[in-house]
Amino acid sequence: MNRSNAGANLPTLRSHNAALVLDLLRVAGERGISRLELAERTGLTPQAVSKITARLRAEGLATEAGHRASTGGKPRTVLRLVPDAGHAVGLHLDRDELTVVLVDLAGTVVASRRTPLDFGAPAGEVVAVAAGEVGAVLGGPAADAVPESPQPRPFPEPGAGPRTSAASAPGEGDAAGTAPVGDTRTVLGIGVAVPGPLDHRGGVLHRVTGFPQWDGYPLQDALAARTGLPVVVDKDTNAAALGLALRADGPGDFAYLHLGTGLGAGLFLGGALHRGARTGAGEFGHQTVSLDGPPCSCGGRGCVEALCLAAVADGDVAEAARVLGTGAANLVGLLDIDRVVLGGRTVGADPDAYVRGVRAVIEERARRDGTGAAVPLVTTAGAGRPVAEGAAQLVLAPLFGRVGGDGGA
Repeated sequence: MNRSNAGANLPTLRSHNAALVLDLLRVAGERGISRLELAERTGLTPQAVSKITARLRAEGLATEAGHRASTGGKPRTVLRLVPDAGHAVGLHLDRDELTVVLVDLAGTVVASRRTPLDFGAPAGEVVAVAAGEVGAVLGGPAADAVPESPQPRPFPEPGAGPRTSAASAPGEGDAAGTAPVGDTRTVLGIGVAVPGPLDHRGGVLHRVTGFPQWDGYPLQDALAARTGLPVVVDKDTNAAALGLALRADGPGDFAYLHLGTGLGAGLFLGGALHRGARTGAGEFGHQTVSLDGPPCSCGGRGCVEALCLAAVADGDVAEAARVLGTGAANLVGLLDIDRVVLGGRTVGADPDAYVRGVRAVIEERARRDGTGAAVPLVTTAGAGRPVAEGAAQLVLAPLFGRVGGDGGA
């Protein structure tokens, strides 16, 4: 995170122990959790937990949520997270579309926008559009549809204080009961998910497949300069995998395979996002499966992405799923992961067909190898905007001591 930029300042979260406590409050949700349970689950002393929770309450991050009967003595006070004490923006810059969400500390989307985008346009123009959409989502109500006006509002000045949207006064919100954030001081930063390859640490893009003009572009610094907020940049597939990991019911290694305008993977291994030493992990779409296959935009031949997208273009969903399944089975055999998650607009257009086709290949490979039951396969269909929401978690996850991954969060 670019620490030279303005953003919400939560000093308590500099403590690792405080992050552990805050994460348990996040997971507990509205039901809350008692100090005794916090001590048991963190291994901290009751005194330490009391000090941490007192600071969290003083800073508005936690509050009382009632009382719970105890086995002896007086009822236990239950604490819960205050979701609107902080927010993060998640940006998904796809090749032809931009999605932006605003989420609170609980990961709930409180506002969203979607608009067409030409990722092949000059980088400065793309950044200007992105900054404008961030400003719009901070000042307007939630809207999943493409905005009626293609002109985004200018980004608010950092530290400008409370802002009220002309379209929605505080407390009104949209039909779902959500309201725009009126104070940019609660915004912790912006997470940006883009096609790879890129350098996650510096927020610099490399030679994005099909868009070589982005090679070496400092997206993190450019967007931070336009918005005055801290910015974190990662691959779209990594962002989605991070968001899915934070919502998972239990531990386990998995691969998120994203098929949209391109094909890539996000890997969650050993309890953390796996980026690799150079953020190069997950270039799943460019594994060669046909030595003399069709040329790919990456310069190679017979890549999974090229074969898969060619089948999609021909309207042959069964063949696209079979090719995707071949790559997925290779990944399962290589990493011995616990499950595979499919996502992306192309999969979302016919999720049942892709699950059937990919599962058939994975199951056939498991039978042939004698490895037992095939790993579970699911999709993100109906799961909202996993990439944009995961991008917001690039900012929030470190606050909860979660999923640092290679090279930090």
